[in-house]
Amino acid sequence: MMLYYYYAMLIVSLLLLIVYVFIFHKHFDASITIMAVLIPIVNFAHLIIAHSTVIQEAIVGLQLSYIGGCFVTLAAMFLVFNICRVNIKSWIRAILVVISSLVMTSSLTIGRTDLFYKTTPTLSFNYDGVAYITDKNYGAMHTVFYVVVIGYYLATIAVLIYSFIKKKQVSRKILVLVVLSVTIAFIGFFGGRLFVKWIGVPELELLPLTYNLGLGLYLVIASRLRLYDASDSVTDSLVEKGETGFVSLDYKTRYLGSNDTAKRMLEEINDYVVDKEINDFPIGKEYILNLVESFKNDPANNKCFVSLNNKTYLLQMNQLKVGRFSRGYQLLISDDTKNQEFIKLIQNYNSQLEKEVQEKTQDVLDLQNKLVLGMATMIEGRDNSTGGHIKRTSDCMRILIETMREDPLPQLTDKFCFNIVRAAPMHDLGKITIDDAILRKPGKFTDEEYAIMKTHSAEGARIIKEILDGTSDQEFLNIAVNVAHYHHERWDGSGYPNKLKGEEIPLEARIMAIVDVYDALVSKRVYKEEFSFEEANKIIVDGFGKQFDPGLEKYYLVARSKIEEYYSQFRK
Repeated sequence: MMLYYYYAMLIVSLLLLIVYVFIFHKHFDASITIMAVLIPIVNFAHLIIAHSTVIQEAIVGLQLSYIGGCFVTLAAMFLVFNICRVNIKSWIRAILVVISSLVMTSSLTIGRTDLFYKTTPTLSFNYDGVAYITDKNYGAMHTVFYVVVIGYYLATIAVLIYSFIKKKQVSRKILVLVVLSVTIAFIGFFGGRLFVKWIGVPELELLPLTYNLGLGLYLVIASRLRLYDASDSVTDSLVEKGETGFVSLDYKTRYLGSNDTAKRMLEEINDYVVDKEINDFPIGKEYILNLVESFKNDPANNKCFVSLNNKTYLLQMNQLKVGRFSRGYQLLISDDTKNQEFIKLIQNYNSQLEKEVQEKTQDVLDLQNKLVLGMATMIEGRDNSTGGHIKRTSDCMRILIETMREDPLPQLTDKFCFNIVRAAPMHDLGKITIDDAILRKPGKFTDEEYAIMKTHSAEGARIIKEILDGTSDQEFLNIAVNVAHYHHERWDGSGYPNKLKGEEIPLEARIMAIVDVYDALVSKRVYKEEFSFEEANKIIVDGFGKQFDPGLEKYYLVARSKIEEYYSQFRK
């Protein structure tokens, strides 16, 4: 009767293995595969012992049975760690496998040395002639075996307790099943012998039963785990749905395989030969190989589009992972036609919208420029010493900037040049705050009047900020403010209002200073006659390094002839 029990346990374990093969999926944990294969071997080992007639036969079965304690328990621990999403370093896994292997190897010394068993055990038989092993006198390595198995169980229990408390993303149903399977295995391993002694059936070994129960529970766990793994379920759904094509290449861009969707989308894939490079095919050479090179140089640059038969396909390159290792490239292909058509529609709409915004913005800029120019002209009308100064300085600024753009400084972007010409008429806007008695005075200023007059630069900056407050063009605002505020600063630090020195003075203000002074020199004022071009040029040139930025001298000298030609029209 007892022999039938061992046969039944072997048959059940083989049936469980068949069930596992039937439900097997590539995403199943490898630990389950190990247990599904080893448990029938362990059950077969117990059947060998039951059938033995001499102790040497039984020892072979006994040695084989230790596979369960050494490796099934280790595989169960690895599985629990993976289920609970607790990572074990690869080197730690390797050490644990080595330890289990050493313990298993030491069991082969049973009957030969006292390492695992101190003495050779004896073989006994029950009333039905079923054999079982008695008189086991354990050695040092068997103690190590117990320590290893208990360590595996304690680590498993600790992770389960931790997961129940901390891991919200782990299914409680799965954890309950795992606890049940671990408890059954623990009882079978450590309590089985006590139970059979208590009932008086020493030939009965409960480990085959507990292993089968545990394996059955683990198969239930395996089938349910796929429901909770979003990445695996999504990947399987995509493949089954047939909307994404997959092409695998090795690191030498040799074709490894693809799914039917990929072959349907890009027909040339049907002509690819496994283990052959794809560089003899148009799409392979022009798109896929170029995408591989781009991906190798920058993994973020992993996409391109292929237009074919009125369709637009998105090609996306990733690493081909086999386990934890990268073995080549995985190309994903998806039909992106609708997205691209939508993008084109949006782009056309955005282009039209951008055009309308630009037109409206230009209207606002024109109005803004007219407002500022009108204010500047109004101020000039109050100042009887600067007639036409605004227009002349604006034109002179344009001439100088155009010259500078031929050999530009890094700061001279197109936008900077455009903005400084726009800002030039605003440089004296602060004079609107100066009293007419001072502004229109025909003679030289007193010290007190000159001090008041000098406030126009700071006041101009304040007024510009108020006028342009809220503008979206922050760069123009900054340039206009700087031109007004600092165009009377000097390179040597003796200017006003802040006595800035050298490159502390914004570039736009340094350029404005040259234009402003030059116009003042060659123009007639109530307190002086106009200077000749030669006299004005000498003063300007002598001022570089003192009043003006010496780095701008070369630009002024190149532009001098055009500036003098421009001012000649006012001397007829």
